[in-house]
Amino acid sequence: MTTMKPMPDLPFFKLWNISFGFFGIQIAYALQSVNISRIFSTLGADPHNLSFFWILPPLMGIIVQPIIGILSDRTWSRFGRRIPYLFIGAFMAVAVMCLLPNAGSLGLGFTAAMLFGLCALMLLDTSINMAMQPFKMMVGDMVNAKQKGLAYSIQSFLCNAGSLVGYVFPFIFAAVGISNIAEKGIVPDSVIYSFYIGALILILCVIYTTLKVKEYPPALYAQYHGIAESRATEKTRIIALLRRAPRTFWTTGLVQFFCWMAFMFMWTYTNGAIALSAFDAPLTEVADGDSVRVFIDTQSAQYQAAGNWVGILFAVQAVGSVLWSTVIPLFKNIKCAYVMSLVLGGIGFISIYFMHNPYLLFISYLLVGAAWAGMLAIPFTLVTNALKGGHVGTYLGLFNGTICVPQIVAASLGGIVLRVLTQDGQPAPEILMLVLAGIFLLIGAGCVRFIDDEK
Repeated sequence: MTTMKPMPDLPFFKLWNISFGFFGIQIAYALQSVNISRIFSTLGADPHNLSFFWILPPLMGIIVQPIIGILSDRTWSRFGRRIPYLFIGAFMAVAVMCLLPNAGSLGLGFTAAMLFGLCALMLLDTSINMAMQPFKMMVGDMVNAKQKGLAYSIQSFLCNAGSLVGYVFPFIFAAVGISNIAEKGIVPDSVIYSFYIGALILILCVIYTTLKVKEYPPALYAQYHGIAESRATEKTRIIALLRRAPRTFWTTGLVQFFCWMAFMFMWTYTNGAIALSAFDAPLTEVADGDSVRVFIDTQSAQYQAAGNWVGILFAVQAVGSVLWSTVIPLFKNIKCAYVMSLVLGGIGFISIYFMHNPYLLFISYLLVGAAWAGMLAIPFTLVTNALKGGHVGTYLGLFNGTICVPQIVAASLGGIVLRVLTQDGQPAPEILMLVLAGIFLLIGAGCVRFIDDEK
C-alpha cells in the first residue's frame, strides 16, 4: 500500500500563477460567447437556426477535453505535464481569433462565408478547450484539499475578470470612434479589433503562466497523491473509471445539466432579445412563398448598438459573479450556497422579460452573475474533493461532459422550441428563451438536494 505524503500549502501568489493564464483564455471565450450570434446574424443567418451554430463549442469540448485529460495524465516532459497542451492550444487560439471575425470580409458568397465562419469557430473551440482544461487539472494536481476552494475561487475571479474585459471591448472600441456598423454581410471593425487585442492578451498571459509554474515531477506527484509511480502513467480505461466514479460526480452532473442548458440559451438568444425589447430594433420582411417572414434588421444601428450593450450586460454579469463569489464562502453549507446561487440566477433570467430599459437590465444580469459564480466554483470543488488517485485529469475531462452535453442538447432543440413559440407575421420571440433559461436554473436548484458532499 502506497503512503500518501501530505501536500504542502502553497503561498497565495503561487496559487495565483497557476491560474493566471485563465484570464487570457477567458477573454477569448468571452469574445466568442458574446459575439458568435452577432457575427452569424450579421452574415445573414436565420435566428431560428442560430442555436445550430452553437452546437460546435460544446461538441468540441466533449471531444477535446477528455482527450487532453487522458493524454496529459500520461505526459511527463521537461516542460511539465499539463503545460505543453496549454501552450499549443493557446497558439492555435491566437491564430484562429484573427480569422473568425473576418469571415465576411474575404469577398466570399453567403454560403462560403458561413462555411468559413463555421470552420474557424470549430478550430477556435478546439484550441480554447485544449488551453482551458490544463488550468483545472493543475489545481487538482498541485493544490491540497484545504486550499482547493481558494484555488478555484482565484480561478473564478480571473475567469470573471477576463470575461469582463472581453465583453466590453466592442463597446469601448465603438466609444472611441471605431466603426460599429458595416456593409451587409461584413462584421464591424469594433468586433474585429476586439478579437485582435484579445488574441494578444491571451498569448501574453499564457507565456506568463508557463514561465512561472513548475509542475511536480512524477515521483513527487505520486507521493502527494498516494499512488505508485508506475501507476501514474498506466493505461486509462474510460468505462472502468466511470463505473468507479464517486456518486458526487453523477449527482453534481445532474445539476450541471440544467444550469448549462440555461446559459446556452443566454449566449444564443440575448442579442436578439435585447435588440427588440430594449433597443426597438427595426424589423424587415422577407417573402417566403405565400407567407411573409419577419426578422430583425441586423444591419441597423439599433441592432449593432444592442450587440455592444449585450457585452456590457455580460460584463455586469461578471461583476455580479465576482461580488457573489465573496459571499459564497460565508455559507456554512456549500450546497445551500449552490441552491441560493441558482435561485438568484433563475429570478434574474425571468426578470429580463419585464425589463425594457437598458439600464434596468443591470439588475437582471447582476442576479444571473450569482448563478455563474456558483457554477464556476462549487461543482469542481465538490468533485475534486471526492476524487483520489492518479486519474484526476481524466476525471475532470469526463466531468466536462456534464457541461458540454447539456449545451449540445440546448443547441439542438433551441431552434425547434423557438419555431413553436414564433407566431405568424411576428419576429422570433427570443426573450422567451431567456425565461425558459430561468426555469431551468430553478429546476437545477431543486436537484442540488441529491448531491453527496464526499470528502
